[in-house]
Amino acid sequence: MLFALIAFVALGVWQVKRLHWKHDLIARVNARVHAAPATLPSARRLASAPAHALDYMRVKVSGTYAAPQTALVRAATELGTGYWAMTPLHIADGRTVWINRGFLPAGTTVFEAARTTPPGPVTVTGFVRASEPGGSLLQSNRPQDDRWYSRDVAALSKAKRSGPAAPVFIDAQTENAARHAAGKPAPVPGLTVIHFPDNHLQYALTWFAMAALSLVAIGVVWRRRA
Repeated sequence: MLFALIAFVALGVWQVKRLHWKHDLIARVNARVHAAPATLPSARRLASAPAHALDYMRVKVSGTYAAPQTALVRAATELGTGYWAMTPLHIADGRTVWINRGFLPAGTTVFEAARTTPPGPVTVTGFVRASEPGGSLLQSNRPQDDRWYSRDVAALSKAKRSGPAAPVFIDAQTENAARHAAGKPAPVPGLTVIHFPDNHLQYALTWFAMAALSLVAIGVVWRRRA
């Protein structure tokens, strides 16, 4: 019981530390998503930054889409199940970055998705997101069959032969183009889910309660033996 007491206290303290970390994370993300859009960080910074370090940074990029390299990635959103329309954007500084243009309903084909891509110059404002290598929790990406369950930019670039791309993608919030595409329906942008579960206080109180019960049990056993 003494060992259990120590373990429960340690778990409670750990959850308190996690609570402070989560609140710092939420504050940092809230500041990023409401900030004025910045330029996409340099290639060196993107390559050296730890995974997710730049998540939800609000950026604005301009360039032209490579519509033939469009891919559809399985998605479940508030609008239902369907796909994310992923298309590489060749930006003015010579780099390529994948854009999640938004949600398309189930049944949409890659050809139909590509037809919704604006020709000519386009400006996209959105959030930087880390690449999602491998696939989803239950299903792996199958590049050979053009079946995608996660937004793995390296695998997409290789499968679609779009050339080297930034190690992140951008979740589009707005898309402004000089010319509009004829294809319909257009992807629905702005569906980025920004939610971080914050149950650490509840967990901490649970562990501290278990520690208190362990202390009571120790007292009961001690008295009986005495």
